[in-house]
Amino acid sequence: MAKTTADTETQRSAEHSGKGTKPGKKLGKNPDKNPDKRAGKGRGKSGGKGAAKKAHRKASGNTVGTEPSRLEEDLAVATVRKVAMEAAKTRPEHDLLGEGEVPADALWGIHTKRAVANFPITGVPVGHYPELVRALALVKQAAARANHRLGYLSKAKAEVIDEACTLVATDPVYAEAFVVDAIQGGAGTSTNMNANEVIANVGLRLMGRAPGDYAALHPNDDVNMAQSTNDAYPTALRLAVIFATQPLVKALDDLAYAFKSKAVEFADVLKMGRTQLQDAVPMTLGQEFDGFHATIKEDVARLTEIVGLFREVNLGATAIGTGINADPRYAALAVEELSRLSGQPMVLASNLIEATSDLGAFVLFSGTLKRVAVKLSKICNDLRLLSSGPRTGLGEIRLPAVQAGSSIMPGKVNPVIPEVVNQVAYMVIGHDLTVTLCAEGGQLQLNAFEPTIGYCVLSSLRMLSAAIDTLTKRCVEGIEADRERCRSLVQGSIGLVTALAPTLGYEASSRIARRALKENRPVAELVLEEGLLTEAQLNALLELEAMTHPTRRQKAGTAG
Repeated sequence: MAKTTADTETQRSAEHSGKGTKPGKKLGKNPDKNPDKRAGKGRGKSGGKGAAKKAHRKASGNTVGTEPSRLEEDLAVATVRKVAMEAAKTRPEHDLLGEGEVPADALWGIHTKRAVANFPITGVPVGHYPELVRALALVKQAAARANHRLGYLSKAKAEVIDEACTLVATDPVYAEAFVVDAIQGGAGTSTNMNANEVIANVGLRLMGRAPGDYAALHPNDDVNMAQSTNDAYPTALRLAVIFATQPLVKALDDLAYAFKSKAVEFADVLKMGRTQLQDAVPMTLGQEFDGFHATIKEDVARLTEIVGLFREVNLGATAIGTGINADPRYAALAVEELSRLSGQPMVLASNLIEATSDLGAFVLFSGTLKRVAVKLSKICNDLRLLSSGPRTGLGEIRLPAVQAGSSIMPGKVNPVIPEVVNQVAYMVIGHDLTVTLCAEGGQLQLNAFEPTIGYCVLSSLRMLSAAIDTLTKRCVEGIEADRERCRSLVQGSIGLVTALAPTLGYEASSRIARRALKENRPVAELVLEEGLLTEAQLNALLELEAMTHPTRRQKAGTAG
């Protein structure tokens, strides 16, 4: 059988520990020919002869730098070599394909080992997503409780699995044992088996037994009892999305609050509104930021609504939805236990065959994430435009300066926070297309591409949450308005004539607009020059309230 990645690592550990050195052969000065020095180099400052010397001096009380004897050096090196050999210990395991060795103290087993070798795809392990690890543990815990209640799993085993699942779900250290790549073939079987093996081996340790002693607690027969990957993994993934959406909703709420705070702060800042990048009509900067607040709050409402679709699960469907190998009462009990453990009102799908093959909820949810991303990116585009300059752009707002902007242009500061949010948005949009294609690619009773859907959706949730949090704290909260710049742009804009049109009429207003453009003169100056309005009348029409809220003024000369 060909050597796997884990086999190669075991051989390397043995070689570095000195197994390749002939008995009695002296270690030369050439580090390339000295296996102990090679081991030390790979192990960092704690390995090798230099570390052995330091350890010996410390242990013997020699702290003034006196060199130990050659015998003492050899003893110290032998100690390092022994530690390396201990680290290389393995245990045998077997599966459908035959025998294999895994590290003796590993919480994962041979199924996980093969998956790691088979899927070196993204370098992103399942353990990268703590919500998924937690959800997998809760699904296994709910299944164990249901199987015990039905009398299929002994009290002793059920209690051990229960405790092991609690540890895996709550202690982040166990995520390190979920080593299979997030993108994999097999519809999530590798992830499910990784979870089964980790929980079984954590349970074995709780029982005072060594990992791999599956006669006492088996990954398949006990931890995976009455389950298939095809119901356990999809259920866990749906629950993971629910968990991962909570930080995103909070981040969006915080961003909306920050925009609302700025809307209040900028309520009296008159500026020019623009359509198609051309002057339109006056508004306040506060109104602009209040629009940002409103659109973010809409996204919070949509996300909260759509994520509820994931509370419907197919746990108990087993392989294809028929419930083979499960007690008829099991599905309802397992979902009941999962609801209790997760704190989420999970419900059993009414048609388990449909629920096992259909991924429509992911398509809809991913589309909602895309909506969030698109709207967020548009806001960041606006922030970059409004802050452009500082002298030759719009320059109506100032973004916080968070880092130098150029290695060649001194003093330049770039809008790096909105820029990074734009790029995250583009990633989310791309992930949505991938989710769509994966959902469409299902065949018959199962969709084999759910791991990639999980990778895309969970990655989008994580990136969006982080990007929005960064946007709020490192950009929006520190935005300042250039009040004078905003007012000067309004006073010099022909857009003011729109506020005068109901009073002067369209023809007169158009004439004033043409003169203002041709002569490069303010609208107000021309109105007074032509005697169309008195100064008092003009000032009343150009008041902040009159120009930024619904009003209707009588045309000059008409009866009141």
